[in-house]
This record gives sequence, C-alpha cells and structure tokens, in this order.
Amino acid sequence: MKDILRDSTIGQLLNFVSRGRILPYADQRADYVVPSKYLLNGTNVVGGTGAATPNSDRTLSPNPTSDAVTLVEAEGVAAKISSDLEKGDEVAEAKLNNLPAVVENPYLVTWEGPNDPDNPRNWSKNKRVFVGFLISFLTFSVYIGSAIYTSAIPSLMADFGVSQTNATWGLTLFVLAYGIGPMFLAPIQEMAAFGRNPAYIGGLFLFVLFQVPAIFAKNMSTILAFRFIAGFVGSPALATGGASMGDIFPPMAMPYAIGTWAIGAVCGPVLGPAIGGFAAQANGWRWPFYILLWISGFALIVLSLFLPETLDATILLRRAQRLRKLTGNPHLRSQSEIDAAEGQTLLQVALHNFVMSFKLAVEPAVGFANVYIGLIYAIFYLWFEAFPLVFTDVYHFNLGLGGLPFLGFVVSGAITFAFYVLYNKVHMEPRYMKNADIQPEVRLELAIVASIFIPISLFLFGWSSRASVHWIVPIIGAALYLPGIYLNFQSILMYLAMAYPTQAVPIFAGNDLFRSTIASFFPLFGKAFFEKLGLGGGSSLLAGLSILMIPVLYALMKFGGRLRARSKWTN
Repeated sequence: MKDILRDSTIGQLLNFVSRGRILPYADQRADYVVPSKYLLNGTNVVGGTGAATPNSDRTLSPNPTSDAVTLVEAEGVAAKISSDLEKGDEVAEAKLNNLPAVVENPYLVTWEGPNDPDNPRNWSKNKRVFVGFLISFLTFSVYIGSAIYTSAIPSLMADFGVSQTNATWGLTLFVLAYGIGPMFLAPIQEMAAFGRNPAYIGGLFLFVLFQVPAIFAKNMSTILAFRFIAGFVGSPALATGGASMGDIFPPMAMPYAIGTWAIGAVCGPVLGPAIGGFAAQANGWRWPFYILLWISGFALIVLSLFLPETLDATILLRRAQRLRKLTGNPHLRSQSEIDAAEGQTLLQVALHNFVMSFKLAVEPAVGFANVYIGLIYAIFYLWFEAFPLVFTDVYHFNLGLGGLPFLGFVVSGAITFAFYVLYNKVHMEPRYMKNADIQPEVRLELAIVASIFIPISLFLFGWSSRASVHWIVPIIGAALYLPGIYLNFQSILMYLAMAYPTQAVPIFAGNDLFRSTIASFFPLFGKAFFEKLGLGGGSSLLAGLSILMIPVLYALMKFGGRLRARSKWTN
C-alpha cells in the first residue's frame, strides 16, 4: 500500500516537499547501497543522504587502461554513439570504426535486475488489478458526462426557451471535444518528462472545476462553452487508458485488460440517463450536473491518492534524477533522457501525431476502421434520441423511468464481457501458443460475427416499438446492440495495433477523432430522423448501412495481409 501512495500524485508531492523523508523510495533510505557502477571514480556515498565524499583508495566505475572513450571522458561523443547504436544507426557504426574501443555506457540508469519492484510489469497481480480498476473508474467518471446530460435537456429547453436541437448541442460539443483532445494531449502522456498522471489528474481536476460554471450558468451559451472545455480536458482518460493498461499487463493479458477498461467506457454513457433521470425530474437540469460533479470529484480524490505512475520511461527518469542528486554523478541518465537530447519538442510531437493521423487515414485498413467504428458509434449515440421517443411517447414512461431501459446495455455488456474472456482463453490463447507470429487479421474473425448483432438489434428495436408490444421487447432489441459495438471495438482496434505496431498512438488518436466527430453530430438530427422515417423505417435504414459494411470487413480479413505488404507504415 505504501508504494501505491508513494507513486500517486499526492505521494509524489509529499515526497518532493519533504525531500524524500515522507514516503521515501529505496534510494532515499539511509540503508540504501548505491550500485558501484553509478559512482564516479574516487567517490563514495555515505548512507542514503546523498553526500558524495572523496575516496582515493576505491575505483567504483570502469576505468579502462587503454585510450578507450568513456562517457565520463567524452560525454557528448560517447552518449551520442551509444544512443545511435541502440537505435541501429549504421552511421554510428561507421563512426565507431574510426575511434578506439568504446566501453558500454556504465551510467545508464535501468531496472535493478529482472525483478525490480518499481517496474510496473513486476507489480503483484493484486496491485495491477487494482490499478486497472482505477483506470477504468477514471474513464467511467468522465465518460458518464456525455449521456447524463441528456436527462437535463427537457428542463434546459423549458428554462432557457431553446429548441431540442439547440439543447442537444451540449451533448454534441462534449463528444466532439473528447475526440479532438487526444490529438494534442495524448502525445504528452508518451513523453517521459510528463508521464501518464499529469494529464490524467490535471485533466480530471479541470474537468471537475469546469462543472461549477456550468451549474450556475445563466444562459445556454455558457453551458455549451463549458461542456466543450470539460470534454477536451477530460479526454486523456478516454484515449490513453488502454496504453496505461499496456504499461502494467503483459501482451498475453492485454485483451482482458483492454476489455475490462472498455467496460468503464461502456458503463459511463449507458448509466448516465439512468442516474440523471430521476434527479432532473425532481430538481431540474442542474442536478445531473451536480451528480457529475460528485462522481468526478470523488474520482479525483481517490485517483490522486492511489493511482501510481505507470509509464516505465518516466519511472526510470525520476530514478535517474534521484541518483544524480544522491551520488553527485552528473553523467547518470535514463534512456529517455539520452533519446530526448536529439528528440522532438512537445509541439513537434503533437504536430507529428496530428499529421500522421490523417496520413494513416488513407490506408485502406485504417480508413475502413475509422468509417465503420464511426458508424456503429454514431448509431449508439442515436439511442439517446430514440429512447425518449419510444419509452416516453409510446410507453409513457416519465423522465426518471425513461432512463432505466439503458440498464439493458449493462446486462448484455456483462454477458458479452464474460464471452469475450472465454473466447480469448479457449480460442485465441492456444492459437498464439502454437504460432506467436499469427497474422493480425485473425482478430477480425470475431468482429464479423459481432457485426451480425447490429442489424438484428436495430430491426428488433425499430419494429417492436409500438404500444401493442410489451416494452421489454425493444429493451432486449437495444441491448443486443452492445455485443456488436463492444466486440467490434475490441477486435478492430486490436487488429490495428497488431498491423501498425509503430504507429499505434496516431492511429488510435485519429480513430478517436473520426468516430467522435461522426458520432457527435448524429444526435442533432436524431429526433427529426426518426419522426420523418418512423422508428421502424429509420432503424431499417441504419441496419441496411451496417449490413453493407460486413462484406467489406470480410474482405479486409481475407486480403488485409496483401494490403499491409504494400504499406510503408506497417514496419
């Protein structure tokens, strides 16, 4: 428990202010023995106080007897060559041939053995599961902000005298913002100097803060402005939660980890109307905002105390900083610091991420994934417009009861997740054990099966939504949509990660942007769409579009390997 507190945002602040006296790391304790390779020639370290003293009788770091170049004697040359060699730079090898023998960098700060407890991959199973739960809870606490707003729309229309379309802009802008945000914020979380937590906790703090002006807004424009800002600052949880799971879980466990994280993403939107409906019915539009403030505020407290940093490069960078202070050796560097000497600035990384997202979007596989996932995600957000038409207008549920049918998604989600775990355990893991180099296209097999649920769900929901049919039938029809969207997301995103392993960050940020942009505008015309075509006709049109996508998905599974062979981005 102490190490979780120490590595959290609050723990890091306490450690910094107390200069390592509160929640100390191993290298900040008095009994810590500094590895000899980290000490300069002729120095010793007394205890763990950081006092470096001369010791002419001991040589604790490599001291070549030849004319070899070391990091201490020629830091700029050796550090550059060492960095280039690790990157496989042939030019560096040529440079090396013109120099005397180079000793391996003795001052590279790495893990202290394969079982180093600070390595996130070495954390205990219980700790990794707990941290995974926190990341999922973070995602839930932000994602619920999208749909909980829908329960406030009737009251907003009455209080501010706006149309339903104008009031719905609060949902549209929020969803659009958390699609745009990762294009700029996700690169920060990949940089060792920042890590995951500053964007998570800082963004969540601002997310909580920006609920206050929305609650006390005097006009609709203020609400819309702060809805967009809140969605933007809260977006890191929605974009890089999967990357945090990858920090702590081994590759074989990633399908389960990502699947668990996705449960938080699913439960947020579907529980929003159920939680906010009764509050809005009793006390007006402000109370769904109050509930969002309480949920996200509680998450901020819990995560600030218990969510540790998971990016290994950041953990090693901080270790190198502590060891430099402890030993007085200015040459100690983590690999990320060596790379950063020639690396890009934050602005350059963000610009590269943005440009690459659009370059990769013209890849057939990536382009199809963006369009298909965007379509099924947009239809998902149309449910928030269709449900009031069905359960309020047809079955005469009040505002509070009208949110309860969304709980059908929770039931089908739990069943789908259990199936997904079983599928990976029984079917996929044995295949990987037999052939570790299995083709990425195998991940699309499940997506094809899952895609069948989407038109079935739409047909059943649309044509059973009538007073002569019991209300449970359209609830079941809508709930069948969850296996389609959940399993498609898991399968297609896993496929893209395997097919483009070096471009995962811009691909996922781009996918988030495209699907959120498409989905954000669908609720604006959702009511008019169903009123013009009817619930049956509108649902049938959407079902037809989803059916047309299935052959394309099948073709991608069959010929994806050939397409990847022609791409310059897959290797």
